[in-house]
Amino acid sequence: MSIRVLLIDDDRRLYELLSGYLADHEVSVSHAASGPVGLSTLQGDAFDAVLLDVMMPGMDGLEVLRRIRRRHGAVPVIMLTARGDEADRVVGLELGADDYVPKPFSPRELLARLRAVLRRAQPRAQDERLRAGGVVVETSARQVWVEGRPVELTGLEFDILVALVRRAGRVVPRAALLEEAGRDDASVGERTVDVHISKLRKKLGDDPRTPRRIRTVRGVGYVLTDEVT
Repeated sequence: MSIRVLLIDDDRRLYELLSGYLADHEVSVSHAASGPVGLSTLQGDAFDAVLLDVMMPGMDGLEVLRRIRRRHGAVPVIMLTARGDEADRVVGLELGADDYVPKPFSPRELLARLRAVLRRAQPRAQDERLRAGGVVVETSARQVWVEGRPVELTGLEFDILVALVRRAGRVVPRAALLEEAGRDDASVGERTVDVHISKLRKKLGDDPRTPRRIRTVRGVGYVLTDEVT
């Protein structure tokens, strides 16, 4: 079954390169040359993932990502960028990007990243209903409730939460947390964990100054409390 991907990038040559290579690996690529065109395309069609350039004239990739998350939920998004500044990567991750691929990159590397992101977005074969600290997670449906209220998470936020809930009451080191969430590749570091923990706290209703559910163990990692007091 072919994977359908939308490339939002003003570089026509990149589209031609990727579409030719990915077609040989059962990935169909559609192209939108600007942010507004990409958003319009997403509105009228369904895609398995989005490849999104950061540096575009007019509406840049970060603004496009904001709108994708508001309108299209947790569709996997891989950011493509020539920028090397960590701040740009962090902002993208805070907005809900699932991965970052710096330009220039090889189509082979992008394909590997795409497959990894799509694997993480797929439900696990075995359904689990996990509970801890007022949080309920259904792994097959990838749904989360906090005190009975549904919460929408990005793919990586969900995977990190599952790793924490499965080991509720125990400290999970950052490196182990990434490994259990399936994100121990070189593109993801401890700063990424901190960014997503911060987002998770907000979505779970934690006060960032005195978090009750996800607590920091300085210099080690994080722990999801069994009971919220």
